[in-house]
Amino acid sequence: MDQQNSRPAEPEDRVCSRCGTVAEGAPPTWTCSVENGTRHYFCEACARENLRAIEGRLDSSWW
Repeated sequence: MDQQNSRPAEPEDRVCSRCGTVAEGAPPTWTCSVENGTRHYFCEACARENLRAIEGRLDSSWW
């Protein structure tokens, strides 16, 4: 019996949900947030600027 992979294939390039910066692959310094069932990726600069809001688990629409 074959097992199905429960994770969908992820795109090769990541785009910052805040500023639109594009990175190839999954950069280790980027942050991933799941909001209302949707994944949002944030570049290192945007994540640093909004660290308190991210740690406070506020949706990105608030910051």
